[in-house]
Amino acid sequence: MPDQIPNPAPVPSPSPSVPPDATPRTQRGPTIHIADEFGTAKRNLPPVKVLLMATAGVLIIAGIAAFFQRAKPQGAGSLDDVTAVAIPGQNAALVALTFTLRNSGEKSLWVHGIQGKVLTSTGELTSEAVSAVDFDRYYQAFPALKENAQPALTPEDKLQPGQALKRTVIVSFPVALIDFKERRSVSVVIQPYDQPVPIVLSK
Repeated sequence: MPDQIPNPAPVPSPSPSVPPDATPRTQRGPTIHIADEFGTAKRNLPPVKVLLMATAGVLIIAGIAAFFQRAKPQGAGSLDDVTAVAIPGQNAALVALTFTLRNSGEKSLWVHGIQGKVLTSTGELTSEAVSAVDFDRYYQAFPALKENAQPALTPEDKLQPGQALKRTVIVSFPVALIDFKERRSVSVVIQPYDQPVPIVLSK
């Protein structure tokens, strides 16, 4: 019996290549959808209408707080008497302003600056008060200024809380006396130390 030649071992046929997408879903990693980005305003912010309403509410509250907490003058009072004379040879008037000043604050009021202000038909003019040491000289030259006059108010004068006093300041304005008499208003402006708002007494 001839020797039997063993059948050769079958050669395995090459397996067809499997495309990546053919991998079973259970064998693939998690699918990530990046169509929606979570870092955008759409995801993080409330609706525009709600945001606008909240902003408006905050602005209204801030406005109300600013209104009630706005700076106010530390003092009050009244402008009681105004006496004016013409300065000879000049188109100017010398004015004595007598007033009552009251410290309406809760701490001492220290006078820092004093001015006079007049509003005429041509505009507003401001003048620094003359020094108190010159009052007697002005009274001698213009006796009318001394009528109803009180002691001078000077820088560094101090008023205790609730205290009231009557004082006079003298100012000069570069306007003719007739124009001053036809003024719209005249004022004493007192600026205390450490206060943002001056005390204005007008008539």
